[in-house]
Amino acid sequence: MDINTMLGYVGCACAIGIPALGSSIGCGIAGAASHGVMAKVEEGHGKFIGMSAAPSSQTIYGVVLMFVLLGKINAAAGLALLGIGLFCGIGICISAIYQGKVAATGILASSKKPEVFGKCFAAVGIVESFALFAMVFGLIIATSIG
Repeated sequence: MDINTMLGYVGCACAIGIPALGSSIGCGIAGAASHGVMAKVEEGHGKFIGMSAAPSSQTIYGVVLMFVLLGKINAAAGLALLGIGLFCGIGICISAIYQGKVAATGILASSKKPEVFGKCFAAVGIVESFALFAMVFGLIIATSIG
């Protein structure tokens, strides 16, 4: 196997590994907030758990990107695949971490005022949109590779 092909495989690993790292951090942040709130309030636990799981979707975006990049591996595309996997992976990762932080504050806010839960979840969705942008643009760039 030549170095360019290996770089392509490294790009695929970055496309899934880096977003999974961000998802675990984001879910950890939001999950810790959820546990703290559930110890103090008696209802709404399911909503808190659901909001704390939101950053896990970024790993799915990484999986989609990885499978597309896998199909593009050849000796001429290695460095391009590494760049796509690395930079899109970082973008998706950062989105997951910040989504976890926004979910944590949303959990805290909705524990005091349950009527703001939907508005808080909207903010969680807005942060997620940046992961979608990174994935979609990564897919568009990958399709231009011959």
